[in-house]
Amino acid sequence: MAKKKTAAAATTAAPAAPKSTSKKASSAPAAAKPGRNGHAQPEPLVLVAPAAAAVHSSAATIEAPFIEVYGAREHNLKNVSIKIPRGKLVVFTGISGSGKSSLAFDTIYAEGQRRYMETFSAYARSFMGGLERPDVDKIEGLSPVISIEQKTTSRNPRSTVGTITEIYDFLRLLYARTAEAFSYATGKKMIRQSDDQIINYILKHFADKKLVVLAPVVKGRKGHYRELFQQIAKLGFTKVRVDGELLDITAKMQVDRYKIHDIEIVIDRLVVKEEDRFRLSGSVQNALTHGKGTALVLDPDSKKTQFFSRFLMDPTTGIAYDDPAPNTFSFNSPYGACPTCNGLGEIQQITEESVMPDPKLSISRGGIAPLGEYRDIWIFQQIGLILKKHKATLSTPIEKLPAELVQRLLHGIEADEDADDKKKATYSEPFEGIIPFLRRQMESDSENIREWIQQYTQATECPECHGYRLKKESLHFRMADKHIGELSVMDIGELARWFEGLEDRLSDRQNLIARELLKEIRKRIGFLLEVGLEYLNLHRSVRTLSGGESQRIRLATQIGTQLVGVLYIMDEPSIGLHQRDNERLINALKHLRDLGNSIIVVEHDKDMIQHADHVLDIGPGAGIHGGHVVAEGTPEEFQRSGSLTAQYLNGDKHIELRKKKRTGEGTELVLKGAKGHNLKNVTLKVPLGKLVAVTGVSGSGKSSLIHDTLYPILNKYFFNAKREPLAYGSIEGLELIDKVIEVDQSPIGRTPRSNPATYTGVFTEIRQLYANLPEAKIRGYGPGRFSFNVKGGRCETCEGAGIRTIEMNFLPDVHVQCETCKGRRYNRETLEVRFKGKSITDVLDMTIEKAVDFFEFQPRILRKIKTLSEVGLGYITLGQQATTLSGGEAQRVKLATELSKKDTGKTFYILDEPTTGLHFEDIRHLADVLQKLADKGNTVLIIEHNLDLIKVADHIIDLGPEGGAGGGTIVAQGTPEQVAKVKKGHTARFLAEELKISKYADEQDAAKEEAA
Repeated sequence: MAKKKTAAAATTAAPAAPKSTSKKASSAPAAAKPGRNGHAQPEPLVLVAPAAAAVHSSAATIEAPFIEVYGAREHNLKNVSIKIPRGKLVVFTGISGSGKSSLAFDTIYAEGQRRYMETFSAYARSFMGGLERPDVDKIEGLSPVISIEQKTTSRNPRSTVGTITEIYDFLRLLYARTAEAFSYATGKKMIRQSDDQIINYILKHFADKKLVVLAPVVKGRKGHYRELFQQIAKLGFTKVRVDGELLDITAKMQVDRYKIHDIEIVIDRLVVKEEDRFRLSGSVQNALTHGKGTALVLDPDSKKTQFFSRFLMDPTTGIAYDDPAPNTFSFNSPYGACPTCNGLGEIQQITEESVMPDPKLSISRGGIAPLGEYRDIWIFQQIGLILKKHKATLSTPIEKLPAELVQRLLHGIEADEDADDKKKATYSEPFEGIIPFLRRQMESDSENIREWIQQYTQATECPECHGYRLKKESLHFRMADKHIGELSVMDIGELARWFEGLEDRLSDRQNLIARELLKEIRKRIGFLLEVGLEYLNLHRSVRTLSGGESQRIRLATQIGTQLVGVLYIMDEPSIGLHQRDNERLINALKHLRDLGNSIIVVEHDKDMIQHADHVLDIGPGAGIHGGHVVAEGTPEEFQRSGSLTAQYLNGDKHIELRKKKRTGEGTELVLKGAKGHNLKNVTLKVPLGKLVAVTGVSGSGKSSLIHDTLYPILNKYFFNAKREPLAYGSIEGLELIDKVIEVDQSPIGRTPRSNPATYTGVFTEIRQLYANLPEAKIRGYGPGRFSFNVKGGRCETCEGAGIRTIEMNFLPDVHVQCETCKGRRYNRETLEVRFKGKSITDVLDMTIEKAVDFFEFQPRILRKIKTLSEVGLGYITLGQQATTLSGGEAQRVKLATELSKKDTGKTFYILDEPTTGLHFEDIRHLADVLQKLADKGNTVLIIEHNLDLIKVADHIIDLGPEGGAGGGTIVAQGTPEQVAKVKKGHTARFLAEELKISKYADEQDAAKEEAA
């Protein structure tokens, strides 16, 4: 019994050393090493981070076959007690908001992390910040826990796929040790010579010739160099070569300080002979010393020169490179970064379009955006004088001004540039120009001025490094005819093919050095391919990755660590994955499981559930209606359970299709010649007034076409947005729609003070309602009295937060309920104002469901709250902190906000994977909402992988056929039934299978009518 207890404690506390189950094995000195006294001692227990832990899986499985959770009450969990089999792929499923994440992340993961943190000293914990104990009675059999969530890894523009996967770090080392240098001036291979090689070369090629040995000290720089000439004279040298001319050093000698000069010291003049080798050797070494590793020989007869260097050097031009090191190829290091863009690959440029956005306006009416409308200031007077000379005024529309004049206003005029025939200057002072002035302000010390300038700039590719981020010297080191920048922009799949058979293209010396590095690089590339990310490239900024992509990158990293005995908890890793790529993901998770790990996946995906070893369904409803385990077992057992999820899996419940599709308006929005990223001159035709789905495998070009090309065009047209679209030809049909609305998955707020009520604007209406109550009017309360963000009505002890944070020096900060307001956020006087017996705090604590009934006779409030309920958010409270909402929930709050606005029937909606985080039942609700939008005549465009939503669309546009370079074309378009019959692409195959088991609502209605 004691032995069993010890084992359980070890597995729950922290990453432990491998344990043996037999007495014989445990007594063996397996990890013995000499102690201080010279005797062998057993290896002590070393506490390391979970990422470095390794636990012997078979032992762990025998000692603790289950992770046992007793009495979990975190958030909405109702005293849940479960046994989760270890060493298995376990899926937590259930309706959105039922408590899956509360159990997986807020209970199991939080307790695993807390126990691990407790192994550190109090001093270490004070720096790391602590973790609260989750509301659970007991958890047994817990392994070291690693969470792989959807959050994007980094917002830093310098963080790329290559840096976070460490592939780029290995590439930098590979290039530093094996790449060959080429001159950026002539393209010739750089050479490196020892002193003996230089001397032998001179003896061989300049035999019996007169030579002057020179040491270059100044190359292509301005200055008078008086002090330099004095120093050279003090060293005992009498002659120098200045700009190709041999001169004697004289007293107070100097050159023109405003011209560019080349200066070399004349070390020696001699005739090259074998018997004078000693003199030649001394002269060359002297020249290399004074020339800092570079020497120059001059043939006085032909005036030809040749450079020699101890470093990498172009013998023709004398250009020398520093010896390569890994940071030579790092765009995050000053040794490797492009000096023009500082390693970002793009620069901010002020464009004429952003300075003069509307040429129809005159300058006095704000035609020059940075100046604004006319004011009686010097700049307008000066522009007025310039215009007067050209017979125009400040009231003349910009489009009617001569193009040459507009250019001069933007880029500046010299003082005497506009002299008339009598040679009298029109202006006594030059005019700097709007754009040069703004450029100068970009270097300002004031952050406010720099922010102001940013609205007139746009990011463009760096002209120096062409987006590769590295300085030109770094881009001229090549291996197998490729520089490191070219490798970083290859798709991962293409990169893997380039590395195949690379040894055949390298020299023996390169192969000897690169052997181990190539193994590491290939291994890491293989892991990325395994999780379906072959369409990404190493150059891709992490900021542009979706939550699902960044999650799969971390998954690939974990597969690479080869840990065993670890508990992995993942949050919907299938997000953003096409069904084809989903198969690869499931195989990757099984691989991780087969290594000896336990995996818990919070997931709604049908394939993932069917491939699991064990399924746990939490429900039956969302929010307060959830928090119970309603079914569990193997996928086969689970499908027989009769739970809501099981009914969707076995076909008892389903999302119905419409056989009769919308005819739409018969008009189209046509985008021609889209060529951004991997798009291959695509012409996109979006039928208006329909529900349109854009599909395709991951990386096929969906986001490039819709997010990066179509949406910026529409946004710029309707709202004068600054963001530039990717390259395209033309667009037709903009006049057929009146606005565009994009609903993405970014958070609705980053502070606990933001909540669904404040985001949707309904809280403003609620505060107005409370301010209009008789009690509030008697007391003189306005709407601001009922805000928890401003002084007056809120509790000043907690400043309207409801909780107070108490700092504990060596322990985690403790959040306690405010002792003054008891968590109610407002002061007593404010809470005395009640509507239907409820205070403003009671309203914030209401679920959306209850609020719909409570405000049934307040139409302005009801419209917004009812929309939140219709998109399946009835379980969240009006005042729920925005930071506690998932990406899918935040997106539905945004969707509800847009739906609650009055539409004109000509709105163009763009939604990015709205099914993220949604259960089958929630997808059915969402489909109904989108259908209602389209029924009103609006166009709803969704980028989607979920077949349940794709099949109910009126029109599908499928991109592909593959990801990355293999994609970028439209392979099929039409109704779901038409696309399913197409033999191209991967969507058709999966869609055809889905349609076989789907039912049409129209047919069922007809059958009911016949039966009646």
